[in-house]
Amino acid sequence: MRLLLVEDDVSLASGIRLALKSERYTVDHLSDGHQALATLESREPLDAVILDLGLPGVDGIEVLRAARRRHNHVPVLILTARDAIEDRITGLDAGADDYLIKPFEVAELKARLRALLRRSAGKGISVLTCRGIELSPDTLHVTYQEQAITLSRREFTLLYEMMSHPGRVFTRETLTQLVYGWEDEVESNAIEVHIHHLRKKFFANLIRTVRGIGYVLDADIPTSTP
Repeated sequence: MRLLLVEDDVSLASGIRLALKSERYTVDHLSDGHQALATLESREPLDAVILDLGLPGVDGIEVLRAARRRHNHVPVLILTARDAIEDRITGLDAGADDYLIKPFEVAELKARLRALLRRSAGKGISVLTCRGIELSPDTLHVTYQEQAITLSRREFTLLYEMMSHPGRVFTRETLTQLVYGWEDEVESNAIEVHIHHLRKKFFANLIRTVRGIGYVLDADIPTSTP
């Protein structure tokens, strides 16, 4: 899953990114309200936003209100030191989906994110199933025909995104954004390598190449051995 973290405290942001990457999230970081506004206006593919309020440039509340005015419904978790009840009400009324006070426990942040993402997907139990594969974003556990399969963080993210949208054709550029975010120095064939590994770990026609366009995970065709 791809998250946007908007936090001007670089040290805190670094710690949050490290903690969330261990949970196989792809985390992009911005430290300025103007940058956050531009990113949300661009409608980049995001699963959720973690938003500080005391941002340079534009306050987080105004960033949130602007996004909602433009009908951007990405789930937003406010992360702030503003702990007055009036501030919480203001944030929730502006369109936030949850509100977490600093300082906080990383475990609680992770739990709130999981709950937020489940609600946004309309799922009480977040286990994806497709052609003998079961994938749990909560536990990071993947099985195929009831046998545990070990995946790298990138492989897990790629498989999660495609299992979440069976039948959708993803371009290589879109998959690169979802798996790597804004990281520099991504090899041009990185997505092809991950797909090759997934086919070997599961079955050869798990992900179909759509020539000249991208890749699709079909939910309703027979499996074949590698």
